[in-house]
Amino acid sequence: MSMAGVFANTATVIIGSLLGIIFRKGIPERVTTAVMTGLGLCTIYIGISGALEGKNVLIAIASIVFGSIIGTLFDIDQAISNLGLFVETKFQRGTDGHISIAEGFVTASLLFCVGAMTINGSLNAGIFGNNSLLYTKATLDLFSSSMLAASLGIGVLFSAVFVFIFQGMIVLFAGFLAPVMTEAAIAEMTCTGSLIIIAIGMNLTGITKIKVANYLPAIALAPAFTWIIGLF
Repeated sequence: MSMAGVFANTATVIIGSLLGIIFRKGIPERVTTAVMTGLGLCTIYIGISGALEGKNVLIAIASIVFGSIIGTLFDIDQAISNLGLFVETKFQRGTDGHISIAEGFVTASLLFCVGAMTINGSLNAGIFGNNSLLYTKATLDLFSSSMLAASLGIGVLFSAVFVFIFQGMIVLFAGFLAPVMTEAAIAEMTCTGSLIIIAIGMNLTGITKIKVANYLPAIALAPAFTWIIGLF
């Protein structure tokens, strides 16, 4: 087991986000608005690409339905929004009128953590001590976090915490997760998470205002439903 890849990925997200935040200060508002819309369109494309990884549409439907029920009952979106407002108060900054810290955090966290590279890389690090996939992902996230932070602000920086916890937990419990996180389970998890990413893209373009965070439990339910169906 090795956490080196997790530390590297967390570090690149932090460094990239800080660079993006610095460069963001000199960007005119009209340019930021245009970039935000463009980023939303790219996010929708990423979501559609990932959604096609799924093989069983019933798993995606069940995960989204039950995940949204759980998320809404616990009001995860409001909890994250409150946390974002708390952080804004501590930093004595409001939002820039385009996107909140909470939305930037959720957007970046999903984009950095949903996908086969994250899961397989963390499992390889946990079981075999092989961090090569996570190092590759860390390099990609250095550039991705810079671009995201330049558009979405400081919320992207805080996503580094989620990246560390999410990947770290998979590495630490890789031995227990490996039997459940099969190729099929990872594909369905990617599909479900990508549907949520599409919702993020629609929010960024201003088409909708979906409470995306309330759908986060669906990502954890996807591999569980895949495993249950596999029993039959």
